Amino acid sequence: MTFAFDIALVWLDLAGVFFFAVSGSLLAARKRFDILGSLLLASLVALGGGVIRDIILNTVPAAFTNPAYLVPPLLATVLVYFLFSSVQRFTSLLVLFDAGGLALFCITGTLKALSFGMNPYAAVLLGVATAVGGGLLRDITANEVPQLFNARELYALPAFSGAALTSLLWVSGLFNTGTAVLVAAVVFAFRVVAWRRYWYVPLAVRGWHRNGSDGGESRGGD
Repeated sequence: MTFAFDIALVWLDLAGVFFFAVSGSLLAARKRFDILGSLLLASLVALGGGVIRDIILNTVPAAFTNPAYLVPPLLATVLVYFLFSSVQRFTSLLVLFDAGGLALFCITGTLKALSFGMNPYAAVLLGVATAVGGGLLRDITANEVPQLFNARELYALPAFSGAALTSLLWVSGLFNTGTAVLVAAVVFAFRVVAWRRYWYVPLAVRGWHRNGSDGGESRGGD
């Protein structure tokens, strides 16, 4: 890896950390956690996926070696504390920030795996694990149905798409800042549009149906 690549990867990672941290603090606010609980949940979702990634890569997690990784969760907690009372359409805002973190982490997880010499297929899997790991920990901790296993949500599929595109661009020598932005935009749009339009994949058994009306749920503010 070049020095410029390292710096770019860190900045992408930090941006993803911030987006996920805001989603954690927003969920903590909805659950009426105190400000310390908000900070802990923000840190868990923001850093969890990266820690999982780095442990699999057999390297010290970046969150434990670079103090900059501790800043986004703190900033997110403070922002939500002061701004949440004026925030409308809470669920939509949470999904938007979560989608932003998902879009960036599927890229950075895949890139770091590739830079450590993993084959493209394994790198895609690690990119997905990085993207969904923090959200899974967040939802379990907050006693929510994990988005990863929610039959009414597309969560892992956008991450798979972003990780696969990143790996393909890397192998073909076309990965650069412009294509990275494009991949992030595609993943973000995929996740948000799927949420808004109630897209989903088939259930585990053919012939099973989802309970309730697929289009009848309110996805407005809480």
